Amino acid sequence: MDNQNKNLILAVVLSGIVLLAWTYFFPPAEQPAITAPSEVTTQAGDLPTPSASDATTSTTAPETPTTAAADAGRVEIDSARLIGSISLQGGRVDDVSLKDYTVSLDSDELVTLLSPVGSANAYYTVYGWTPGGDLQAADVPNSNTIWSVESGETLSTDTPVGLVWDNGNGLVFHREFSIDDEYLLTVSQSVENNTGAAVRLAPYGIIARHGLPDTKSYAVLHEGLVRLDDEELEEVKYKKMDNFPEANGVYTEEYAVTQNGWTGFTDKNWMTTLIPMPGQAFKSIATFAPAADLYTAQTILPTMDVAAGETAGVTTMLFAGAKEWEAIKHYQNDVGISRFVDSIDWGMFFFFTKPIFRLLHALNALIGNMGWSIIVLTLIIKGIMFPLAYKSYVSMARMKELQPEMEKLKEAAGDDKQKMQQGMMELYRKNKVNPASGCLPLILQIPVFFSLYKVIFVTIELRQAPWLGWIRDLSAPDPTSILNLFGLLPFAAPGPESMLAIISIGILPILLGLSMWLQQRLNPAPADPAQQMIFMWMPWVFMFMLGSFASGLVLYWITNNTITFTQQYLIMRSHGHKPDVLGNILRTLRLKKKEAAAK
Repeated sequence: MDNQNKNLILAVVLSGIVLLAWTYFFPPAEQPAITAPSEVTTQAGDLPTPSASDATTSTTAPETPTTAAADAGRVEIDSARLIGSISLQGGRVDDVSLKDYTVSLDSDELVTLLSPVGSANAYYTVYGWTPGGDLQAADVPNSNTIWSVESGETLSTDTPVGLVWDNGNGLVFHREFSIDDEYLLTVSQSVENNTGAAVRLAPYGIIARHGLPDTKSYAVLHEGLVRLDDEELEEVKYKKMDNFPEANGVYTEEYAVTQNGWTGFTDKNWMTTLIPMPGQAFKSIATFAPAADLYTAQTILPTMDVAAGETAGVTTMLFAGAKEWEAIKHYQNDVGISRFVDSIDWGMFFFFTKPIFRLLHALNALIGNMGWSIIVLTLIIKGIMFPLAYKSYVSMARMKELQPEMEKLKEAAGDDKQKMQQGMMELYRKNKVNPASGCLPLILQIPVFFSLYKVIFVTIELRQAPWLGWIRDLSAPDPTSILNLFGLLPFAAPGPESMLAIISIGILPILLGLSMWLQQRLNPAPADPAQQMIFMWMPWVFMFMLGSFASGLVLYWITNNTITFTQQYLIMRSHGHKPDVLGNILRTLRLKKKEAAAK
């Protein structure tokens, strides 16, 4: 094989790796089919859009509550895992904090999930009815209706709360909230028709989010709209919602769901989701109104015909909480919420990430420490992938053994490239070595290790989880810094806002750089000087690049590199090559010194 062919193979392999990595970290946006509104009505029945009088669906932001509305009162929420309140203005669920999560390790402030209109980045849910037939907007409740408490004082796991509103024209609306011991609220809406005539109206639920939230902006992580439309999962980032069809200044995408679905917004660790009962048809609508800087996710249920003297109603669910796998799996398997586990961002290699996460979860339950669980998980995965890696390591070992011969060929050939190519081909043929034979097994391993990276990145179980010593939060960067000698000097390390933050690396990133550098010492050096320079700097570039990554991710890379180094070292020895890592380092330094002296 001549150098030209070798370079072609190397280019193809590297291009494939880059393409695979790019597709994984920067996946193309899905282009779901847009169903015309007339088709939606045909498929799912009479599903009207909420009245324009409801401020949350207009192009302007919902009104800030007036003094009278603010004095309307609140119903407290105090369940096993949630605390907050429901506003009697609109019956909004607009004040929810998570009891088990604080904003940081050193703070007692709880994570706030939902917040009312008037607060920064208001985020809340509101329920109502849209009028049909002869009903007017004033005949049905909307986001600003003032409700009264009908039953219960505090919404808790054991105590539901009921609200009531009489429109004064013969219609009485009831709304009952109940909550379980995790993050699921059940919302029952009903209407009594005492008008003497039949009425038509449709119940709806809306999640409203004012302003673009403070997302993590990681390409590997989805944050934004997430919904299931009859088994079709859709994920749209907030900044991509302006790709929806536009009408009257509002970008809207809607689907008719015939049987199973849900819709809401997801962040890295938290999620708010509207969930009709399994088997319930509904219209799923997502909107972005730039003028109001308002994002909404809506569910609109079929129009009801309520005869005079009758009562009709509907029950839906609301998930508002942490994306804990156990809880979400329970809602999928035991409550019947279709594919709810897929609300966690498993990525394009979900067939790997799901079983890998289950294994990590089981290890953590057994060991009781997520850091050690990551190390054990990496050991297991590397063990499973070893047969694939073995061929690559053997190929590298044989190439390493041939390096002295290749150096002699290079010296003998001088500037005669054709003679050099012929000599290398003869050397490979004689020793039965194929330089490209180790590439395919490495490529096959890439999806598995991307999946392992993805699992460690997205799982909430790493949040504020300690490992040992100074690592108190595996979801945060290593808190130590080389700039203050890892705490020995009497001043704090620069914060993330400082220009020095990029070089303020801790112990784990330094260990990562060293592990990559040692691993390179076992591999044959590229013949091209430019490639040699790239490979020489790569460990230290990665050290600084990953210095601000979560400690759990850096711990995974260190473990992976250390295992790879050990496996490759042992395989090389088993094939008669005895890697002299320290000797190679010393010889490289002496060579550099000699070259510098010659200049």
